[in-house]
Amino acid sequence: MTTPERMLTGVPTAEEAQYEAGLRPRRLDEYIGQDRVRDNLDVSIAAARGRAEALDHVLLYGPPGLGKTTLAYVIAQEMGVPIRSTAGPVIEKAGDLAAMLTNLQQHEVLFIDEIHRMAPAIEEILYPAMEDYELDIIIGQGPSARSVKVPLQRFTLIGATTRAGLLTSPLRARFGIVHRLDFYAQGDIEEIVRRSARILGVGIDDDAASEVARRSRGTPRIANRLLRRVRDYAQVRADGHVTGEVARAAMTLLEVDDHGFDEVDRKLLRTIIDKFGGGPVGVNTLSAAIHEERDAIEDIYEPFLLEAGFLDRTPRGRVATARAYQYFGLKAPGKDSRLW
Repeated sequence: MTTPERMLTGVPTAEEAQYEAGLRPRRLDEYIGQDRVRDNLDVSIAAARGRAEALDHVLLYGPPGLGKTTLAYVIAQEMGVPIRSTAGPVIEKAGDLAAMLTNLQQHEVLFIDEIHRMAPAIEEILYPAMEDYELDIIIGQGPSARSVKVPLQRFTLIGATTRAGLLTSPLRARFGIVHRLDFYAQGDIEEIVRRSARILGVGIDDDAASEVARRSRGTPRIANRLLRRVRDYAQVRADGHVTGEVARAAMTLLEVDDHGFDEVDRKLLRTIIDKFGGGPVGVNTLSAAIHEERDAIEDIYEPFLLEAGFLDRTPRGRVATARAYQYFGLKAPGKDSRLW
């Protein structure tokens, strides 16, 4: 596996998942960043607990690595109830989901990651479960078939997705609480890096925390991955303490630049500029040109490049911006070279 895949993939390995679990905050007051989302959830949770009710169903969406899974576990902890976790692609049969729902106790949380990837037939089971807290089960076949309603305990469904646009309107309409998680501010990422360093027992200077945060693409998961690689570098090639100089040397070895770009980001932008005249180019064509899956481009690389202003998404395809040309020291088409 290459360095860019380790740094940017939206699906953590088993080892990374173990590290992430140890670094996750347990309560809302420990959760750093996403102030608007955190404040709204604090009010919703306090109100539900005050009425001794289940929390409304929650939909969390945004790019990978921003803390959707972490928030789901925090919500369950704040509500004082267990959480059962699964993922959309894992639920292959309607009976699997029905079994999960009937086993839920009062006010428990069911967390479904990648909820947009559920099959339509399975998704339809959720409609009456979310709205009326009951399952519609068909018994028998043909003219003798009949529908039986099975009551469920009042539970909370938390769905997480990187592709909110792929959710069907009926499913999305049944979520009472919907929040988008945005990329984190530099200061918040620095605080996350320092907190993770304390948990991992890594000595780190403020300058080094700033270096790691600046290259983390506003994403806590990437910040924690970079921190672990910097820790390894400091252990092997320094005295174990992470200074700014050590952090910069480690980033150079990892080929992660000041913008947080790695080999795949640079390849994607340069391909648009060199092979397709700056664009527009369709995502399928771009996927074939750089040998990356379309989903990886849309879910992992594009969101940050769009946010940072290096890429535009138009009806005709992807376009490299003037800032992308400037990054490579090139003159953007139609621009006066004196601007560069």
